[in-house]
Amino acid sequence: MFLPLLQGLSERQARLFLMLAAVTSRHQSDTLQKLVDDDIAQATGALASTLETAIKGIVYEHQPASAAAGRLMTELKAVVDDVVKNAGSALERDAAIALRRVEHAAKMMVTVRPDTNELQQLFQRVLAPPPGSEQPKDDGPTTASASSIILAP
Repeated sequence: MFLPLLQGLSERQARLFLMLAAVTSRHQSDTLQKLVDDDIAQATGALASTLETAIKGIVYEHQPASAAAGRLMTELKAVVDDVVKNAGSALERDAAIALRRVEHAAKMMVTVRPDTNELQQLFQRVLAPPPGSEQPKDDGPTTASASSIILAP
């Protein structure tokens, strides 16, 4: 189920997809409003539309319909903004393509099992660190980045 999602993507788009999938897999739902696949589709679709609109030179931020999707979109937007801040519109286009791929995957999951979070669970299973690879906790300051994925401009 996971590998077909990466088919047809360039290496940079695939890295962006994996980074966005990792953010989605780690997203913590609100106790009152659980994140479901439709929320993932709304969040990624709205952010992709925002990037596509910005590439055309129009500043407009698209908004998802649900609050849960809005919270996820905020997390995704922070990561995308951090990655593309100095890279230019080519990376924004690639981010929009990767977001559309996540949106498509979420919509596919909604058609199979509505009102579930199957895509987030898939991302958690596939992107989980291998057993025994956990790093010892250190209380000292760390300079490591939040993401280990490196994107070349």
